[in-house]
Amino acid sequence: MKDHLRQEGKFTYLEKGEGTPIVILHGLMGGLSNFDGVVSYFPENGYKVLIPELPLYSMSLLKTSVGTFAKYLKEFLDHKGYQKVILLGNSLGGHIALLATKMFPESVEALVITGSSGLYENAMGESYPRRGDYEFIKKKAEAVFYDPQVATKEIVDEVYETVSDRNKLVKTLAIAKSAIRHNMAKDLPKMQTPTCIIWGKNDTVTPPEVAEDFQRLLPDSDLYWIDQCGHAAMMEHPQEFNEVLHAWLKERAI
Repeated sequence: MKDHLRQEGKFTYLEKGEGTPIVILHGLMGGLSNFDGVVSYFPENGYKVLIPELPLYSMSLLKTSVGTFAKYLKEFLDHKGYQKVILLGNSLGGHIALLATKMFPESVEALVITGSSGLYENAMGESYPRRGDYEFIKKKAEAVFYDPQVATKEIVDEVYETVSDRNKLVKTLAIAKSAIRHNMAKDLPKMQTPTCIIWGKNDTVTPPEVAEDFQRLLPDSDLYWIDQCGHAAMMEHPQEFNEVLHAWLKERAI
């Protein structure tokens, strides 16, 4: 995966394949590897996949917000010279994708959200920043998935490292607060972009009723469920996720 990473100016990103660009926005605790399934599938099927590394921890605290990340995404699209892209976001990444679609609708041909914040999320719990408590972090990470086995040691270590780093923890909490402030319930009915909503039936972070609300509020949206699946469908059921998304893109001729 790392071999595809490029660095140009302030942008570090992964790029693979040729064709219509699918730009992926990762979540707060999610590394780029969360999308390995998507990255291996879509370039084989006529799409170019790009994952910019979001500057979650490198912005000044004052600028650490969902809105700033949406603008950063637009700068990335301009840097690449893209007129129109498909945006795909999970969790916080879905929220950034939604906000970017609201702010720059002309740049987004289609939107794909999975386990997205923006309406409601079950925050990591008030007891979240228990620094140094590895078991606690492990339980929290496992709770993100239907099958706790998906939370590999590597994933737990990454989350643990993030919350053990005081600077990252402060930024993480600032982003979480910004996400709660940026509730999009009033914006969604005005957003005409075709939207594919793919949701885990067993998501406890953004429960299934959140997906139903997104579908109700977004004028041109389709909702697909994945069974025995938590908050990160593209990680837990990559094959099914890809099949659902590919079928939707074909149906919409995108």
